[in-house]
Amino acid sequence: MKYNIAVIPGDGIGPEVINEAIKVLDAVGGKYGHEFNYTQVLAGGAAIDAAGECLPQETIDIAKKSDAVLLGAVGGPKWDSLPSDKRPERALLGIRKELGLFANLRPAIMFDELKDACPIRPEKVEGGLDLLVVRELTGGIYFGERGYKDTNMGKAAYDIEQYSEGEVRRIAKVAFDMAMKRNKKVTSVDKANVLESSRLWRKTVAEVAKEYPEVELENFYVDNTAMQLVYSPKQFDVIVTSNIFGDILSDEASMITGSLGMLPSASLAEGNFGMYEPVHGSAPDIAGTGKANPMATILSAAMMLKYTFGLSDEADAIESAVKKTLAAGYRTPDIMSEGKTPATTEQMDFDSEWPDDFRQLIEKWRGFINGTTQDTFQ
Repeated sequence: MKYNIAVIPGDGIGPEVINEAIKVLDAVGGKYGHEFNYTQVLAGGAAIDAAGECLPQETIDIAKKSDAVLLGAVGGPKWDSLPSDKRPERALLGIRKELGLFANLRPAIMFDELKDACPIRPEKVEGGLDLLVVRELTGGIYFGERGYKDTNMGKAAYDIEQYSEGEVRRIAKVAFDMAMKRNKKVTSVDKANVLESSRLWRKTVAEVAKEYPEVELENFYVDNTAMQLVYSPKQFDVIVTSNIFGDILSDEASMITGSLGMLPSASLAEGNFGMYEPVHGSAPDIAGTGKANPMATILSAAMMLKYTFGLSDEADAIESAVKKTLAAGYRTPDIMSEGKTPATTEQMDFDSEWPDDFRQLIEKWRGFINGTTQDTFQ
């Protein structure tokens, strides 16, 4: 099968981690007989520098014609002085809106090999952690009316949070559908004791829940959720929440697992179309140093294979290879611990000048993908 992927390397470490994900996709294609065609397009700071705007129309047009989008990261201090509507991050909001990407899936999975990197007490995550944050992505305060006005205390700024019943209903259905494939529990997160938009959110989610009698629904306030994620994270299965709350809570959940560098995400439209990206940002401070962890982007590519292309076996092969590489003891700095072997972003890229142990790593990685390597490094 042939698949066309729009690739947005973006800024900072984005191009580096995207390169590694493409190498893995090509290895999968060679093993399973698929052809992945990549069209690189601009967004974020790179687009501002090259085209004078953060999201060129060409990028939107190519993305719409593609089967999926694979994104690195955007943003950086270089463009911080620009007006808010011109900054690189606005490209993310724009492309989500243009492509109708209303549902953001952010799994927070703690690999056994990284349990020592978990910042909370071991007994709180005994047996592992696997939860999913379903974040509404095209509504709420990020897309609401914004501006400035004069007050008797000087200039004031405002951003408006607004949700419609239809927006809440469709994201709730995604969450309940996911829960049906997992442990049949949904936690809806809001601030219904204060916000009118949250009261509508809670009422609408409750109505959707009636369509899923097998799924348990509980309602948490966002502040309590933030506390419970640290105190007792294993109580959660699927968390569904608004744009801004999901943005914050998914980052918190990711750090419980050990590192932002390990967590992928999928942004889905109606049907199978999606954009896939790591949860982490552009990290310009480590760009070009070889310290960036590419695993989140590689796992995002695996999500693309599973959710958009329907290639579950291929996605499983990537996830298995990631676990075996971690079991082998290789670590980028963000997940480094005592007794492990330091590795760079490009550790999967064969280079004849590398020492024998790195060439062995590369061949083992390829073996994991191809299913020909059963053991781990000794």
